[in-house]
Amino acid sequence: MTQGTSNPQSLSPSARGDVHARLDRHGADHGYHRRLDAYHGALFTEDDDILVVTFETIESFRDGPAPHLPFGLGVAGREGWSHLCLYSDGETFFRSEAVYAFFDELVDEGFFDAFERVIFYGAGPCGYAAATYSVVAPGATAFLVRPLATLDPRLTPWDRRYPALRRTDFTDRYGYAPEMLEAAEEVVLLHDPHVAEDAMHATLFDRPDLMRLDCPWLGKTPEKDMLQMGVLLPLLRAAGKGTLEPSLYRELYQARFSHKPYLRRVERHIDTVNHPKLRARWARAAERQLAGQEQTAGAVNG
Repeated sequence: MTQGTSNPQSLSPSARGDVHARLDRHGADHGYHRRLDAYHGALFTEDDDILVVTFETIESFRDGPAPHLPFGLGVAGREGWSHLCLYSDGETFFRSEAVYAFFDELVDEGFFDAFERVIFYGAGPCGYAAATYSVVAPGATAFLVRPLATLDPRLTPWDRRYPALRRTDFTDRYGYAPEMLEAAEEVVLLHDPHVAEDAMHATLFDRPDLMRLDCPWLGKTPEKDMLQMGVLLPLLRAAGKGTLEPSLYRELYQARFSHKPYLRRVERHIDTVNHPKLRARWARAAERQLAGQEQTAGAVNG
């Protein structure tokens, strides 16, 4: 198997060492931390019988609930759920013999059978991994943000965003993500339909019970905007409780009207269609929304 890695935001050696030291301490206190190979590791936090499995890059840990700890702990910790984080150094799509062997070991031990509910989460290349490895826990829920189906050039020649990984083998074990989801009980897929490559990948995840949640105008990394808007964590917690419905998403997604990056993206789009009256109406509505948000914040702080 040819393994590549795309690492545009690589940590310095000292920062990477700090992360691993923090993971070692957390693992010793709450479960375990294992380095699987030069690019991958696993952090397990043991708690109750609901398990959240997240796939993350080590570079993204700065966005977690505490410095150098995974985002997934913010999902599981508040609820008292168990958490397993598979992390990569760079965007590897977790295409690694060591990762395969780790999941083989967990299956042989009956690890996933010990949990009442299992939720797999990932975004982008990590969304690919969450979909792919969900096959090890039949009946699991897969919560996927802008997932990729594969980078096999025969199937996705139109996706050129990860040139360093174009020679990686996506045809052997845990290969084509949509097929690996066949044993999942529920699949939630969230993406911005205006991002062409993400929309094309989304069409490859075709099953009649798919819960497709569109988030137009959140751009190439909607998970970051949804975290900032206070939308992502409630959705994941609802998935963990088995209560996630499209109506909850529609309610939470109203927060976009108070999210400045979203408002600016829509305004820029209106500019491209050359519709001055529509732009003026949108600008006035956005200003009213933001003014109301500021007044509410002032009243709370006062």
